[in-house]
Amino acid sequence: MSEVLVLVDHVAGTVKKPTYELLAIARRLGEPSAVFIGGVDAAEAVADAVRGYGAEKVYVIDDSDIVGYLVAPMAEALQQLAAGKDLAAILLPSSAQNKEIAGRLAIKLGSGLITDAVDVAADGTTIQSVFAGSYTVAAQVTTGIPIITVKPNSAAPQEADGAGVVEHVTVTISDAAKAARVEDSRPRAATGRPELTEAAVVVSGGRGTGGDFGPVDALADALGAAVGASRAAVDSGWLSHTFQVGQTGKTVSPQLYMANGISGAIQHRAGMQTSKTIVAVNKDPDAPIFDIVDFGVVGDLHTVLPALTAQISRRKG
Repeated sequence: MSEVLVLVDHVAGTVKKPTYELLAIARRLGEPSAVFIGGVDAAEAVADAVRGYGAEKVYVIDDSDIVGYLVAPMAEALQQLAAGKDLAAILLPSSAQNKEIAGRLAIKLGSGLITDAVDVAADGTTIQSVFAGSYTVAAQVTTGIPIITVKPNSAAPQEADGAGVVEHVTVTISDAAKAARVEDSRPRAATGRPELTEAAVVVSGGRGTGGDFGPVDALADALGAAVGASRAAVDSGWLSHTFQVGQTGKTVSPQLYMANGISGAIQHRAGMQTSKTIVAVNKDPDAPIFDIVDFGVVGDLHTVLPALTAQISRRKG
């Protein structure tokens, strides 16, 4: 059975949920192997985590010669790891950085590339939502090793016993790959909420909030959800651009998306309509958002959301 390489998405050695989702997809395609690029002191903890989701091997690449640079060294490391292996695919969590890594890797390996897949079948056929979600496209890589970036929440993590054999891999990073160095970075302030693009539940607010995101925040906290916003809310200065969901913001695909006081213009729909379940609260019964929802409530979000939050809090105990 051919190997499937899965790039581990992690923060300081803590494995993030998209990795487990990709390991579930990888098992459809072949034998999953995790690729951890990070500090070697975290390797055993990472191996313990991913072997519980079916990883048969864990390739560890020391990032001491990689950290602090932009994406080129990562692409070189993956190229050297892939060389000479019988691979069914290389899977990466879909992010701005990983899509650039995947593109560089595809060129280096002479392989085809598919980005932002929302599903991958056992035969390697991918599903993408394109043109602002107006079309669904099925595609396959026909040249070289399929390199695929997959959006978070595209598959459910599935626990499985894997050998998780750790193999340390030495790579050589060229001077050319180190041409761009990160001189300064400013991490986001911790909010205690999940990352917007990775959250299983997203609660968003729009113009209908009138700038008062209190009910949205409270509901999000009750659900353990991320908070999002429409472009109108961001343009009004109520939230920063990092919260924007839409064609010019972030694309999300959670299990549950709640749109509150959001009309549902195509720009916003492009960023969220692949969500598994969509719920909308809006005072306007003719709002376009109701065309794509699974459940809709015609009402004032400032009345509906506090009542819903109170009910959830009572049930939680």
